[in-house]
Amino acid sequence: MHTLTVPVVPRLCTVSIRATAAAAAAAAAAAGSRTRLPSRHARPFSSTPLRPAPADFTHAVIGGGVVGLAIATELAQRGGGGSTLLLERHAAVGTETSSRNSEVVHAGIYYGAGSLKTELCLLGKARLYTLCARHGIPHRRTGKWIVAQTDAQRAALQRLHDFCTHEIYVPVLWVGPDEAARREPAVRADKGVLESPTTGIVDSHALMQCLLGAFEEAGGTLALGSAVVGAVALGGDGRAGWELRVRDAESGEVSTVTAETLVNSAGLGAVDVHNMIVPAERRREMFYAKGNYFSYPASSPRVGTLIYPAPEPGAIGLGTHLTLDMGGRIKFGPDVEWVDSPDDLAVNELRLPQTIREVKKYLPGLDETQLQPDYAGIRPKLAKEGAVALGKGFQDFVIQKEEGYHGWINLLNIESPGLTSSLAIAEKVRKLLYT
Repeated sequence: MHTLTVPVVPRLCTVSIRATAAAAAAAAAAAGSRTRLPSRHARPFSSTPLRPAPADFTHAVIGGGVVGLAIATELAQRGGGGSTLLLERHAAVGTETSSRNSEVVHAGIYYGAGSLKTELCLLGKARLYTLCARHGIPHRRTGKWIVAQTDAQRAALQRLHDFCTHEIYVPVLWVGPDEAARREPAVRADKGVLESPTTGIVDSHALMQCLLGAFEEAGGTLALGSAVVGAVALGGDGRAGWELRVRDAESGEVSTVTAETLVNSAGLGAVDVHNMIVPAERRREMFYAKGNYFSYPASSPRVGTLIYPAPEPGAIGLGTHLTLDMGGRIKFGPDVEWVDSPDDLAVNELRLPQTIREVKKYLPGLDETQLQPDYAGIRPKLAKEGAVALGKGFQDFVIQKEEGYHGWINLLNIESPGLTSSLAIAEKVRKLLYT
């Protein structure tokens, strides 16, 4: 009988953790010596739903990115005799959007009053910094400068300052021209600098390995190489639980597993899972916003703060910004390039001239010959519209009990600031299920 498989992954959430990108490769290697789920947890695929029976798991979480890991850990640690299964289609956790982003801990200042993005980013930021400090996850509060070059951009900074000061109470500071020239002499900001001191960076791979270790310590079950290819609401609406059809990446065989509750946190595949379940008239479309990143190994100019252009109304992203990794390496990105496939991950070098033009607005001393293609990531979006709550088209997180179904929490449009918000998203999902 074919069964789902579970890898043996080391528990890495310790005070001495110093995981890097190699952690993902190590997890993939560990998958080569998988153990198997007990046969009672997987059955050969049948074309008819199972008869009502005790579910194999209390919770099934689809998607092993940082948000799925946080949710699975939150549910596994809930206790009460429940069990949690985390299904990930790749050979390691966190190989999609979670490991192909800017690794920025966002302050939560861009997303407007009353949005889920603002609420969960603010909560998640505080919890993320606490977790990192407690478990030695590499991170740094670099701060961020938002720079204005025109009067219109200066007005945008003033609105952002007022919003932070009077509505969401997030600290922001004006940096005067003399101080700016002293602290970051290479940075141009003709019309002003607004500083966000609570912005920072985090080693996302170390964070995910920490969450994975905590999940397994809590008794959670991880199934790698396990793509969900079908989902059935038992009893018609999930009242009797959920049956998932899962394809094994190695053999291609399909088996089934059941759970009392279902959490769709599949990221780039979340709309596909959604569409497996709902009737045709409720199906949705996913749009893929590719972001290209370019590294800058040159020794000059050097910058020690994250640099972002002033936000533009209705912008799809936050502009081509300067970020740093934990080693101090500079990278520029992401831009916004609409693509047809979430697998389109090659850096588009044709985007380099536009990147240079955007970067030189705030870093005029850039040696453009030193820019090198680095990596690209895909942001899942429900519309080709804005990520910033200025003007029309802002797209918020979707985190909800799906109407007409029992025990299903659906997460869609989980893009930036998903990494920062991940721990708060996990708590919200738990509360949706149990309060």
